[in-house]
Amino acid sequence: MTCAACANRIERSLNKLEGLEASVNFALERAEVRAAESAAGLTEQDAERAVAAVEKAGYHARIAPDPRAAAAQREADEQREQARDDAARSLARRLWICLALAVPVVALSMIPAIQFPGWQWLALVLTLPVATWGAWPFHRASWLGIRHGGIRGMSMNTLISLGITAALAWSLWSLIFGHAGMLGMRHEMGLELDRTGAQGHLYLEVAASVTVFMLAGRLAEARAKRAAGQALKSLLTLAADRAELVQADGETREIPAAELQLGDLFLVRPGTRIATDGVIVEGSSAIDTSMVTGESLPREVAAGDEVTGATLNTTGSLVVEATRVGDDTVLARMARMVDDAQSGKAAAQRLADRISSVFVPLVILLSLGTLAGWLMLGHPLAESIGPAVAVLIIACPCALGLATPMAILVGSGRGARMGILIRGPEALEHARELHQIVLDKTGTLTSGEFEIHQASVVGTVSPIDHIDAVEAIRLAASVEAHSEHPIARALVAHAQQRGYTLSEASNFRSIPGEGVIATANGHTVRVGRVRSEAGLAELAELEAQGLTSIAVEVDGTERAVLSFGDRIRPVTKRTINALRELGIEPVLVSGDSAAAVGAVATELGIPQAHAEVRPEGKLRIIQDLGPGTAMLGDGVNDAPALAASTLGIAMGGGTDAAMEAADITLVRDDLGAVVDAIRLSRAMRRTMIGNLVWAFGYNVAAIPLAALGYLSPTIAGAAMACSSLFVVLNSLRLNVFRASTMKD
Repeated sequence: MTCAACANRIERSLNKLEGLEASVNFALERAEVRAAESAAGLTEQDAERAVAAVEKAGYHARIAPDPRAAAAQREADEQREQARDDAARSLARRLWICLALAVPVVALSMIPAIQFPGWQWLALVLTLPVATWGAWPFHRASWLGIRHGGIRGMSMNTLISLGITAALAWSLWSLIFGHAGMLGMRHEMGLELDRTGAQGHLYLEVAASVTVFMLAGRLAEARAKRAAGQALKSLLTLAADRAELVQADGETREIPAAELQLGDLFLVRPGTRIATDGVIVEGSSAIDTSMVTGESLPREVAAGDEVTGATLNTTGSLVVEATRVGDDTVLARMARMVDDAQSGKAAAQRLADRISSVFVPLVILLSLGTLAGWLMLGHPLAESIGPAVAVLIIACPCALGLATPMAILVGSGRGARMGILIRGPEALEHARELHQIVLDKTGTLTSGEFEIHQASVVGTVSPIDHIDAVEAIRLAASVEAHSEHPIARALVAHAQQRGYTLSEASNFRSIPGEGVIATANGHTVRVGRVRSEAGLAELAELEAQGLTSIAVEVDGTERAVLSFGDRIRPVTKRTINALRELGIEPVLVSGDSAAAVGAVATELGIPQAHAEVRPEGKLRIIQDLGPGTAMLGDGVNDAPALAASTLGIAMGGGTDAAMEAADITLVRDDLGAVVDAIRLSRAMRRTMIGNLVWAFGYNVAAIPLAALGYLSPTIAGAAMACSSLFVVLNSLRLNVFRASTMKD
């Protein structure tokens, strides 16, 4: 494909096939073909029909490998990159040869001082190979389009080919049959069309310079697309090729990483990549996750922690149990989502496609109308041909075909490097509409981990560092050191962080509904449900604050009440403020108690909060809030609401169900990334709209100027090439998008 019209023609051919739907991406040179009604997907016969339809339309096609099959995808990428490199080298060679021939043509045509007798014949000799061999890609594509599609097969190449051919044909006619071939004929230099004299009789410099400008534009596009399309390839190349399998006898054996099975143990040495997703069973280290999550600081890990395939082990040796392999790994899912995003087509692009499909025939009519109008106004044919050719060239809507694919290509690649995965172009449309976002509390706004908020001696409230409170915490932690309950872990961690010396506990037992009892430091200590009247009075006040409380009973006497709460992430307040700056109001939804949710909502300044909400309740709230509502969640119970919201955003540390239901996935478990995701989506859409406004507005403004004779075909060709280059460079600006500085 050489322009957006080529993509439209292939898309129409594929969509004519019964039972199939297709979308063709010009920037990626790829067609996505789906079964129109069957949920089973494409059959082999369907795929063969699709390839045959593309071949019949005058193009070549092959079935692409599944992006989840990393090895096949890498091989296909290498083949495609090699083909693109070969094509780019051929284009570059053609450009440099044509440039060397065109420069003297333009100089001789536009600088009277160097126009020696017979210069025009030398210019013709130099122009012929440029306008034929040099412009052959445009002539060939134009002919194939018309041959296979008739009038509907006309494309941007048709305009370029017609413009170059018309300029050369008129020049030949003038040289052979007119007066332009006479020795001593002179050209005057000018950027506008000269409506008098001999300049209207020769357009050799137009044929040569337009060819060079268009070749330069195509080469710049090819190189920019190649650079921008590296996101998927770079993700796939992160995967480790080899793994050290730990055998039953404890020895290791090197195998291809693709051969790892669920439950296999493999060794990860310092300085090597982790072969697949898993859980550490032995060892500790620091993991560099920057290539997957965008986080620059290594993450400390130890036994029991989950690790992601393709991340880099920096310091210690690890033994990891494989929990996801092949297509199910985080890396494979990331590659799949990037591929889906880049293959999709935004609503703005579909509009541009419809415009470009009718634009080319319309431009040809305008060019013929310009020629007829000048002739009717009494101008000779020699003067009338210039504006007509200028209209053909200036109107070529190449930039329309690149406007949105380039923005999506660059933006989704930038997002992937930041740990933000945008599932499809629809997310870009939805990000603009947002005015509220539903936030889950536990694990999203809060850390999901308990911490002590207050230690109260029964009957009197004392600071947490009061000696009686300290002793109560120390004894309770000594007992709870034997428990795996989240509150027990928080209590022990609190005591250890403050350097409290824990006593050895004995006779440990658990009593359902009452708590745990053990002997510590010579005392019988119970940690569990509050039972005394004074403790219950304290409990009522603490529960009103959304806190969970336990009693510490020593030798049968309740001595203290310890209150715990889920810790709000330090980044949460900054994130909420940033969302409000984007015009998005937060709404808090949680399955927790009304007191706990109310306390968090008050601390964060969120006026609208919903407590004790079940999964179906979250879905109902999303439906009640209506369009323009985003949902941020990370659990299985969030999946229905994520799917139903205008824009679903899943925290990457969450479940597979949440990530599959969401429009955007945040690979790094960083609440601040939600702001970056919305900002990036909006930046991508602004870039798309800016590209389209420039591409289409430029054509609309320039066509009348060309038709009135205020633009020469040479300047029209240069401007047309610059228009496409502007769209490419404007899209590449997304590569400098920076994440906001909001960290825990």
